[in-house]
Amino acid sequence: MTRSRIVALLRVILPLTALAILSVLFLLGRKPDPEASIPYADVDPRELAERQVVTSPSYAGVTEDGAQISVTGDEAVPDKKGGGSATAVRMTLRGRDGRAADVSAGAASLAGDQVRLGEGARMTTADGWVLTAPEFLASTTAGTVVSDDEVNVRAPFGELTAGRAELRPSGDGSGDHVLDLSGGVRLIYRP
Repeated sequence: MTRSRIVALLRVILPLTALAILSVLFLLGRKPDPEASIPYADVDPRELAERQVVTSPSYAGVTEDGAQISVTGDEAVPDKKGGGSATAVRMTLRGRDGRAADVSAGAASLAGDQVRLGEGARMTTADGWVLTAPEFLASTTAGTVVSDDEVNVRAPFGELTAGRAELRPSGDGSGDHVLDLSGGVRLIYRP
């Protein structure tokens, strides 16, 4: 066979093959089920309309010592006293030197300038320290993060437990923050 005959034959066979494949797809395709329901959210529309909620709330400010603070969450609900509560909260405290401490918690409550972070509260510092506590109390004006409960700490050099922890401005005007552990500190040193 010559080349021109092969090309002429393929010009007929290839479109017919494509048409046959498309026909099979349409003939063997599933028919739509008229009984299938359209997926809707399982939410009561009346409750959704009446409930006061802010989704993806965000707060940013500057503390008295010049540190930047930002607080974000999944959902916030205001209360009648001027405060509120939030879920899946993440707070970042960034000093003037650029070093940051991140606090994450499952829930938080707000009263004035105090943010109480609980339900799996965890703080991570720029130096590699990881602190876990039942809750942290943060001040958005003073730039402090305090836990009066027992704190478990994973440091670059080992593990610590302490009765209290406080991240506060150093007080010397440098914009640095100091992590102060007190109340029966125990260290397991791992060189």
